[in-house]
Amino acid sequence: MTQENRLTPAAPWIETVATDIDWDAADRALLTNMLSHLVIIRSFEEYLLELARSGLIHGPAHSSIGQEGGAVGSVLALTAADTVNGSHRGHHQFLSKVLAYVAPDGIDPTRDFSSDVQAVLRRALAEICGLDRGFSHGRGGSMHLQWNDAGAIGTNAIVGGGVPLAAGSAWAHRQAGTDAVAVTYFGDGAINIGSTLETFNLAAAWRLPLCFFVENNLYAVSTHVAEATGEPRLSARGPGFGISSWKVDGMDPLAVHLTMQQALAHMRAGRGPALIEADVYRYYHQNGPFPGSSFGYRTKEEEKAWRDRDPIARLCGHLVRRAILSEDQVESVFARAAALMASLGDELLEPLPGGRPGQRRIKPEEWPDTSFVDVGVRGDLSEFADARMADRDSFSGELAEQKFIDVVAGVMARRMETDDTIIVMGEDVHHLNGGTNGATRGLKERYPDRVLGTPISENAFTGLGGGIALDGRYRPVVEFMYADFMWVAADQLFNQIGKARHMFGGSGDVPFVLRSKVAMGTGYGSQHSMDPAGIFATAPGWRIVAPSTPFDYVGLMNSALRCKDPVLVLEHVDLYTSVGEGPVNDFDYCIPVGKAAIRRSGSRVTVISYLAMTHYVLQALDSLDNVDAEVIDLRWLDRASIDWGTIGDSVKKTNMVLIAEQGPLGTSYGGWLADEINRRFFDWLDHPVERVTGGEASPSISKVLERAAIARSEEVASKLTEIAGK
Repeated sequence: MTQENRLTPAAPWIETVATDIDWDAADRALLTNMLSHLVIIRSFEEYLLELARSGLIHGPAHSSIGQEGGAVGSVLALTAADTVNGSHRGHHQFLSKVLAYVAPDGIDPTRDFSSDVQAVLRRALAEICGLDRGFSHGRGGSMHLQWNDAGAIGTNAIVGGGVPLAAGSAWAHRQAGTDAVAVTYFGDGAINIGSTLETFNLAAAWRLPLCFFVENNLYAVSTHVAEATGEPRLSARGPGFGISSWKVDGMDPLAVHLTMQQALAHMRAGRGPALIEADVYRYYHQNGPFPGSSFGYRTKEEEKAWRDRDPIARLCGHLVRRAILSEDQVESVFARAAALMASLGDELLEPLPGGRPGQRRIKPEEWPDTSFVDVGVRGDLSEFADARMADRDSFSGELAEQKFIDVVAGVMARRMETDDTIIVMGEDVHHLNGGTNGATRGLKERYPDRVLGTPISENAFTGLGGGIALDGRYRPVVEFMYADFMWVAADQLFNQIGKARHMFGGSGDVPFVLRSKVAMGTGYGSQHSMDPAGIFATAPGWRIVAPSTPFDYVGLMNSALRCKDPVLVLEHVDLYTSVGEGPVNDFDYCIPVGKAAIRRSGSRVTVISYLAMTHYVLQALDSLDNVDAEVIDLRWLDRASIDWGTIGDSVKKTNMVLIAEQGPLGTSYGGWLADEINRRFFDWLDHPVERVTGGEASPSISKVLERAAIARSEEVASKLTEIAGK
């Protein structure tokens, strides 16, 4: 007969409950400070709903009314060095963290609120209204609240999107030798998101000081948690990943506080991540000033039952019972907080000209200047002010024939030697003598704590790298084994990393490097072959470099590692085994941002290309006798870094342009480039811009079908012959 052995998880799963003994033992100053936070946040949110009713909030107003106990109870256990991020419903967490920062000794509910408290509330209100004096000059609004000084590293509109970023913050805390932790707040919807579950695994494997704080408010918009998962006790997920987990009544702020203290002791002792599930309830619908019962997915009886357990009422009852505050003093806190919010609103609002009595509008002078719209998509490159710049014609060091893949490993080794903030991470980068292609050869042995082999979870480790970059103490270099994997990590690449600087006001650096290879022609098929340049060129915030020679790889990688914007470094497998001129011992120069290279001079047609296709263009020209072409290797591919000077000078000389690339037509890089060339240089063109691309389909496994799907020298030669005939 089969023997069955009951298994138990290695990590504990605990429910904590605060008793009257705990309430009696709680420090008076903690409880009064807790009351101040709760009442200020409740009053702030109620005032926001008033503005929403009046049409003065542009966009959503995801109030946290009812859920404040979980945020305040947990935040007041943190230090100023600890960091937090949250979701689209994150006002309460953000406000509690910034209030704790400006009033570290607590907020006395019996006294007037300080000017510092008023200032952060004013900035938060302005931000949610989309105004210039907000934390991000109105760009972030309700769902993207950030104040790094206070350790509030950003709320997030993508469900689950901020969880990997918080892991990066936790990693940076530990790497810096501190005992600080990161807390990521999310809800019952996000716990089913892949990036969240990937981050559970990664944080547990790496024992990161990260607290996953789940606000289980029962509803993802209108879908009940019991409809969405077979185990609605969401903290049950933690032990399955080896994460110590707690479940607590989030309507009891003291119970949450005591639970967070336990979790903090666990994390600060180096025992890895923690998960806290706090059962809370949002009194209103997903967005706006109406209860969920108005939309039919909740009953009024259910809403009343939860309101009867209100966290502020519970706290006030204990304060009065213990004679810490009188009922009159409690009432006065609410009155003063409501009056403060009204006065802050009066600073931002004015009567609507010609409107009804009481109708108001935002004061025109409070709005951001519209010229600010694109400021801060990328940085100003001031970090290159003292950089040593060199190109092939100005390089003074020794050059010799070098294998391309050797300089890939060589320049990274040099940079890690001179800059101890550089971190390399990716799948298998720590094994196989330098990963699957040898690009990280020797690095793990020399820098064991800075070369991180990751699980196969691109969304999680990309976001973790993004969190490290946003933290600012370290510079991550993330490797994708194949460029197609960008679709797996698309949220982190495009919604998070690429948008972060601009979304949070335009001044925050994002020093993130993504290395990835283009593998067309290797037989790896449709899901391991793509050229992502055309996709990244349409995404704001990214810079893109495409080295085609060993010399260029060194200079462009150095520039990527100096740049304070996210940079995609493209590599082509056709180039890895190629040989070309490269530096012998000098790996310390940068190639200027936005500088293309002329690979061959000519006067009849301008051929523009990049990466391995540049070599195929030169091969095509070598096979032809009657084509006088100038070949431009772009090197920098993003919109902000295109060398329009070099392109323009060539177009004005040749009056004809051919753009040559390997990849499929649908994700073509040359499509937008041709359009822009036509727009900029129409008067000098004698002919529409011509293009060579692959076919519509992605490359497939069959050798002959793969060759038919991509472009190389033969296709370029055919097109040049056609152009010469014209």
